[in-house]
Amino acid sequence: MATVEKTSSEGFSAQVDKLTHFHEQKPIRDIRVVGVMQWGLMPFIAFFLTFWILSYPILWPVSILYLIYMFADPSPERAGKQPSWTRKSTLFRWFADYFPFKVHKTADLDPSGNYLFGYHPHGIFGFGTVCAFSTRAAGFDEKFPGLKPHVLTLHQNFLLPFYREYLMLFGLRSVSRKSCDTILQSGPGESIVIVVGGAQESLAAHSGYMDLTLKRRKGFVKVALSTGASLVPVISFGENELFYQLKNDRQSTLYKVQQKLKSMFGFTVPILIGRGFSHFYYGWVPYCRPVNVVIGAPIPVQKNVNATPEQVDALHEQYIQALIKLWDEHKDTYAPHRIADIRLVD
Repeated sequence: MATVEKTSSEGFSAQVDKLTHFHEQKPIRDIRVVGVMQWGLMPFIAFFLTFWILSYPILWPVSILYLIYMFADPSPERAGKQPSWTRKSTLFRWFADYFPFKVHKTADLDPSGNYLFGYHPHGIFGFGTVCAFSTRAAGFDEKFPGLKPHVLTLHQNFLLPFYREYLMLFGLRSVSRKSCDTILQSGPGESIVIVVGGAQESLAAHSGYMDLTLKRRKGFVKVALSTGASLVPVISFGENELFYQLKNDRQSTLYKVQQKLKSMFGFTVPILIGRGFSHFYYGWVPYCRPVNVVIGAPIPVQKNVNATPEQVDALHEQYIQALIKLWDEHKDTYAPHRIADIRLVD
C-alpha cells in the first residue's frame, strides 16, 4: 500500500472524527471504563497520597522507613511471582473488554523456554502490554500455558512510592539490563516483554500509521544473545488508534520541545485527545477501538555472551524481517483502514 502523507487541509474536528471514527463511538454507560481509568490515574493517586502522608509529621518516621526499604529493595529487578488474583483481576477484565483487547497466537511457545517479546508499537500509553501479558483477560494464559511474562517499564516508575508496589503486583519490572538478565535466567518459562520503541516511538503514535523506532534499537538483541532467550515479535494492531495525537512533524516546535523533555526526564509528553464520558465531548478517555495483539513465531537464539557487532546486526535484521512478515500476514485482517504500511522511521 502506498504511503499517504498526513494533511492539515481538513479542520481539526474533522481530522479527529475521520481518524478515530469518533462518530461511531457510543456513550460510556457501563462499568468497564473504571478498569481503564484506574490504570491511567494510579500514578497520580500515588503521587497525591505520598504528599498527603508527608503532610503529617507524626507519619514521618514510618515514611522514612518505607523510603529506605523502597530504595534498598531489589524486587523491581527480580522475577518474583505474580499473585494469581491479579492476573484474574475483575478490574483488568473490564479494562480489556472496554476496547476490547484480544491475543492471537501464530505459533506454539515451549513453556520450558525463555522468551523476549518485542512489543510494537508503543502507542500513547502501551495499554496492550498490560492487557495482553500482565493479566489473563485477553487470552494469553489459555494460549501460552506455563509462560510467566514480565512487562518491563522505565525504572523511574519504581521511584514513586506506592505506585511501585502496584506495578509489581501485576508483574511489571524495571527495564534495566540487570533486570532482563536476572529474569530470563531465573527458570523455565520466565520471559520479558519490552516495548522496543520506548518513549520516542510514542511521538509517532498517529492513527492509521505504524511508524516504528527500531533501526538503531539493538539492546534487546544483545540481551537475547547473552541469555539465549528466543526473540518473539509482537504487533499490537489498533494500539495507535486509541487516542488522537496532535500533529508533531519533526520540524515543528512541539516536536522539539517533546524531544527536549525526553532528554531531560527519560520520557516525553504526547499532546493527546481522547473521548469524554458522553458521545458529544472530547476528553482523555481512550476511544473504544478493538486492539488485536498478534504474537509471532519465536526466533531461536544461541547463547553467546561475547557476540560480535556483526552477529548482533545479523540477528537484529532477522528480527526486523520477521516483524515485517508478521505485519504483512495480518495487516489486511486487523488494519484494513490503514493509511500507510509499516515504516522504520528511527
